[in-house]
Amino acid sequence: MNGTPAASRVPAPARSSAKGKAESRLAMVRRARRINRELADVYPYAHPELDFRNPFELLVATVLSAQTTDLRVNQTTPALFAAYPTPEDMAEAVPEELEELIRPTGFFRMKAKSLLGLSQALRDRFGGEVPGRLEDLVTLPGVGRKTANVVLGNVFGVPGITVDTHFGRLARRFKWTEQEDPEKVEAEICAIFPKSEWTMLSHRVVFHGRRICHARNPACGACPIAPLCPAYGEGETDPEKAKKLLKYEKGGYPGQRLSPPPDYPGLPASPAGARTEP
Repeated sequence: MNGTPAASRVPAPARSSAKGKAESRLAMVRRARRINRELADVYPYAHPELDFRNPFELLVATVLSAQTTDLRVNQTTPALFAAYPTPEDMAEAVPEELEELIRPTGFFRMKAKSLLGLSQALRDRFGGEVPGRLEDLVTLPGVGRKTANVVLGNVFGVPGITVDTHFGRLARRFKWTEQEDPEKVEAEICAIFPKSEWTMLSHRVVFHGRRICHARNPACGACPIAPLCPAYGEGETDPEKAKKLLKYEKGGYPGQRLSPPPDYPGLPASPAGARTEP
């Protein structure tokens, strides 16, 4: 595995100032932007973890990713796109056949209904093309702001904050926001960072949430941004024990993409049915 292991880069535990007196707005913004810079150093290869070759594939994959892992979606979409490579093809799909193809992602009846609806809308209202405006994307069945921002940021170059469960959890741990509602989280984070950073910030924070800052037992002792985190100590602080909690390339395991970008330092995931991680 390329790169320096996360555990060997861990600085001293969080400074008392992060947990002491109330932090000013200016100090929080400065700390937040420093966290972003540090995460850029840790994850220079951060990227969307859904396999896709065009805007339609990313849109469909993002809809399928609700309530499941990107890995499960990536293991499911090859057969799906082989059967329905374009919006026009998917718009004509037999619902039961579409459901069976996406069954592994869960909630397959609801997702199939969304995929049929958005494909028909792309065919009928957008000439078979995925639109490049948020106000158009959110009119598609099954597409909210999170999905729209994923597509806009990663295929159209339109900056956006993608507030999934990982991003929201870390934003609150970092004390960037206290909001729970994704749209309110998005608005508050957008006010902290330059617009040019929004898309890559989303990738970096999500990468960190999946690899180190886990929901139940964050690997605090292996975290390279520990001195900047007010939540240091919520998880395992012993470096050796924390190192065992690292996931994906940080723990020496495959990532979520079957076809990762060339600069990804870890291993590609395996197709459906193969074991990729304990």
